[in-house]
Amino acid sequence: MPSFPNPGSVTICEINRDLITAENLSDERAKETYGKLLGTVFSPVPFQLDQPVRPPSPELDAVPLVTVERKGLVSTLQEIVNDSLKRLFHPNDVTQLPEVDLQGVSWHQHKHIIAFISGSNQVIVRDYEDSEGKEPCILSNDSQQDVKLLEWRPNGGRTLAVACKGGICIWVASYPGIAAPVRSGAASFLGTLSRGSGIRYILVDFLRSQNDEQISALSWSPDGRYLASGSFESSSFTIWDVAQGAGTPIRRGLGGISTLKWSPTGDYFFSAKFDGTFYLWETNTWTSESWSSTSGFVMGATWDPDGRMILLAFSKSSTLGSIHFASKPPSLDAHLLPVELPEIISLTNSQGIDRIAWDASGERLAVSYKGGDDLYRGLIAVYDVRRTPLISASLIGFIRGPGDNPKPISMAFHDEFKQGPLLSLCWSSGFCCTYPLIFRSHILS
Repeated sequence: MPSFPNPGSVTICEINRDLITAENLSDERAKETYGKLLGTVFSPVPFQLDQPVRPPSPELDAVPLVTVERKGLVSTLQEIVNDSLKRLFHPNDVTQLPEVDLQGVSWHQHKHIIAFISGSNQVIVRDYEDSEGKEPCILSNDSQQDVKLLEWRPNGGRTLAVACKGGICIWVASYPGIAAPVRSGAASFLGTLSRGSGIRYILVDFLRSQNDEQISALSWSPDGRYLASGSFESSSFTIWDVAQGAGTPIRRGLGGISTLKWSPTGDYFFSAKFDGTFYLWETNTWTSESWSSTSGFVMGATWDPDGRMILLAFSKSSTLGSIHFASKPPSLDAHLLPVELPEIISLTNSQGIDRIAWDASGERLAVSYKGGDDLYRGLIAVYDVRRTPLISASLIGFIRGPGDNPKPISMAFHDEFKQGPLLSLCWSSGFCCTYPLIFRSHILS
């Protein structure tokens, strides 16, 4: 039977397919359950999440007669047509944006450092390896407005990309006597220090988006050289050479961007749009194949560890899709197959899948869902995943967060934690909690 957390309890960890709970959050309880096995405790990080103001849905405004007289009838009508076409192909992107699996929490690839969005303009960094930095570090800057998602740079030291209004903030750790270098030519307002104890961070660059668009999709290449960004306001995405601060726009289709994901090997790149289309790219020549969905738009995507399949969540379906490549790169020959999660509807009485996170080992899948009855609302479903070679998933149980009526805001796995899957969840109750999922026999022996 799947593990179920009783109302009023909080989940601590998984021990061999059993999700352990306690009456309240406690480092002592964590030490008893997994601390002795792992040699460390991941204390919850409290925060106060403000409520960011969502932009209004676009509406076609009337054109004043004076505009017609000044610009001429033909040019004004052309502007109206262009504006109408733009809004026709992504009229609801702003209102649909909250449905997208925005990565509001990110683990450093090689270190026990977590970063998460703690407010509309603020990011918190918690370094579990810094013995002096018990208090989290707060990253804020006047340029960092309306933060949507963030991601640590692979193979780039302590470098964090934060997507916000008008561009991307690049933060780098600064050590005593070794200041993080600000890119030559970057604006003079850069170099602002973070607040908090332990290691400080400096804003070393601001990659400005076209037309000051809100960045709402972000993905680093696995070597850390390139950064892909996109916006619900634009049909093109940009590949940034971060060292040079230069971006190359790439366009396919007409809808606004919903999701971007580089494969772990770097051979493939995935992009999706709010109109239900999505694209598989091979990155040798940047050739693409287009796909379309009848189950809504792609609101979440995650690659398997080998980069040979990608798992997709759709806005109007409780069934996931998995795309399997039929041959080696740069081939784009692939097949889309369903991955059933029947308990999402039968047990929870939900209205579909909300967010997904897949462990880098490919063995654990975390799923949040929309709505659900009173007993299951706000929980996270954890699945045991097998790839033999097709994906199958069996429900292990559910995770319940702390506080009153907690709901998951964002979640992510630590991709390089050696002792098993390590899942972090930011809850609406104001806690970022980390859950070790321990099931390997050599750890338990």
